[in-house]
Amino acid sequence: MNSDAVAGVRDPGRRSQRLQTDILRSVSRSFYLSIRFLPTQLRAPIALGYLLARTTDTVADTAGVSRSVRFEALKTLSEAIQAKASREIVINQVASFVPLQENAAERTLLESLPDCLEWLQQIDGADREDIRAVLEKITQGQMLDLNHFDNPAEIRALQTAADLDEYTYLVAGCVGEFWTKLCFRHLRGFASLSHDEMLPLGRRYGMGLQLINVLRDAGSDLRVGRCYFPEDELRAVGISASQILSEPDRFQSIYQRWMKKAQDGLQCGMQYSRAIENWRVRGATVLPALIGARTLALLYRTGASALEKKIKIPRSEVREMILSLATHFASRKQIDAIFNRARVS
Repeated sequence: MNSDAVAGVRDPGRRSQRLQTDILRSVSRSFYLSIRFLPTQLRAPIALGYLLARTTDTVADTAGVSRSVRFEALKTLSEAIQAKASREIVINQVASFVPLQENAAERTLLESLPDCLEWLQQIDGADREDIRAVLEKITQGQMLDLNHFDNPAEIRALQTAADLDEYTYLVAGCVGEFWTKLCFRHLRGFASLSHDEMLPLGRRYGMGLQLINVLRDAGSDLRVGRCYFPEDELRAVGISASQILSEPDRFQSIYQRWMKKAQDGLQCGMQYSRAIENWRVRGATVLPALIGARTLALLYRTGASALEKKIKIPRSEVREMILSLATHFASRKQIDAIFNRARVS
């Protein structure tokens, strides 16, 4: 353990500050830059929720560990977050995953689990309950994923569109709800729309963002036995999940339909963002939609060969978006301009 972490054991404030800066920046540069837009009172619960979700995701995805072991570790970690299991047991269990991480940032993230759990205990009670509620759903989605895709040698598909909707809700739609609840609680006059109007928009926004991840990663997922596209839709066009990579053109009608649904989710995100009164929160909230719009534009342009390529927005473009948002105080006119430009560029 490095000297900063050791010092942090004696200084809880320094420890949580390190999690919000060094650790958060190392595991997600874009999210770290985005969160800097937020008012201070929102940064801690959102940063902690993100770090815990990344921790559970890292445990679920650790190569070199059997799926049954990952499932049990994820279940124990979820219970520890909910204060239903011993912290010491889960910390020891997760420690065995640390040396298996090829990514140095993810190794450090797992090493920081004791600090994250301690921070969760210290955070405001209402925020803590919201973090626990969203993590319960996220880990449920991750465990469903591990259960369904239990054999990387066999490409399995989800059964129906409802299954894909459930997955995108559990791992991301609930995050839109979490964000909405936090903002209404911490910010007076958060939005021009009501809580009941913003909540479903936030849910559909999160689901749309996760759907973009599914679309972007479709090729790499198929190569490890995962097909998130519904089997009944594949059957309707006469192909199986195992044939998608060899016959991508036949798959395009399904792929295009889900791209349209992802675009609808981004439109919900734009409607959600336009309703936000605080420009800093509006900027942080809209950034994923702007990045998502650019990603979808690249996927549309790439066509069937997107299954063979890794589509990723250059960091320089993300920084340009952030600079434009900050320079124009994330005005509604400016976010519309960036969004429309991203969709066609």
